[in-house]
Amino acid sequence: MSSRKGRKDAARVVREQMAQERRRKRTLWISLSAVLVLVIAGLIGWSVWSSQKSDEFTAPPGANEAGTGVVVGSGPVTIDIYEDYLCPACKQFEQTSGATIEQLIADGRVRVVYHPVAYLNRYSSTEYSTRSSAASGCAAEGGKFTEFSKALFERQPPEGGAGLSNDELIDIGVGVGLDRDAFGSCVRDGKYQPWTEHVTAEASRANVTGTPTILVDGEPVREWTPENITAAVEAAGR
Repeated sequence: MSSRKGRKDAARVVREQMAQERRRKRTLWISLSAVLVLVIAGLIGWSVWSSQKSDEFTAPPGANEAGTGVVVGSGPVTIDIYEDYLCPACKQFEQTSGATIEQLIADGRVRVVYHPVAYLNRYSSTEYSTRSSAASGCAAEGGKFTEFSKALFERQPPEGGAGLSNDELIDIGVGVGLDRDAFGSCVRDGKYQPWTEHVTAEASRANVTGTPTILVDGEPVREWTPENITAAVEAAGR
């Protein structure tokens, strides 16, 4: 009799343990499902926020239809130039090939789209890449984009520092003929910073991984010498 009772007690204990295990697993799955829902919701929210952040901008006058760059010239061949105003290699490109680009524009051979990206903010304590790119949008608003860009490269600060201050950017703009009040307000307000974010995000989506990047009718120019750029334009125009 006692052995039968012992077996019943043992069976009851086993049933209770199995029930507890089922409840534990059910609770675990509910928790995991809740976490998964939160992760998915977070990813969706981030995607929507990222998309909206990239889309909520005002492009400066002279920008292309996509708002990813400032257009200079109207020739049959398109040159896309991705530059960061803090990039030493971009300064070198402007020094070696800038005059060639200007001549191609003057000759009516090319349409140049300048994409002032902000890839190098990590090399500035004040996000100089973003601030200078946004200031170039202000310069475009004042009709002096190319002049201002050229002056920025001439005054390029070293990597790893604060970069030029907003007051210094404004002084450079005034030096190329921009109105101090209008240009200064635009720079200080950061009017074109959302545009800079858009330009940079779209460049990244287009697999532009470094600066300068030069494309002639969509084809990269590996060595951006004056001779190679001219040859690429000639080949694209045939």
